[in-house]
Amino acid sequence: MARVIFSLCFIAFFFVIVCSNFVEGKTWCVAQAQASDSVMQQTLDRLCGQLDCEEIQPGGSCFDPNTLRNHASYAIDLNFRTNGVCDTSYATPSPTDPCKFLNFLFFV
Repeated sequence: MARVIFSLCFIAFFFVIVCSNFVEGKTWCVAQAQASDSVMQQTLDRLCGQLDCEEIQPGGSCFDPNTLRNHASYAIDLNFRTNGVCDTSYATPSPTDPCKFLNFLFFV
């Protein structure tokens, strides 16, 4: 019985955490799962040369997890928010916030 209760609590906790990353009616733009590392690096360099990517610098609110794909997703979404561009050659619209850690588990 204790196992069942623990399992249900764990499932409920996981469900709440995952669902908290979704905001109804809002769209973000993130890196496509199949985009190559070289494309992600070029995109990150280009966009952060044009925009303020301070949040993905060490100590920034979106620095962790410190991966190329996560940082590129932040820059891609920042460009989407700033300029309204979501380039579908390397990015895709998403119902999840790229600055939330759990979201990146689904894109890597």
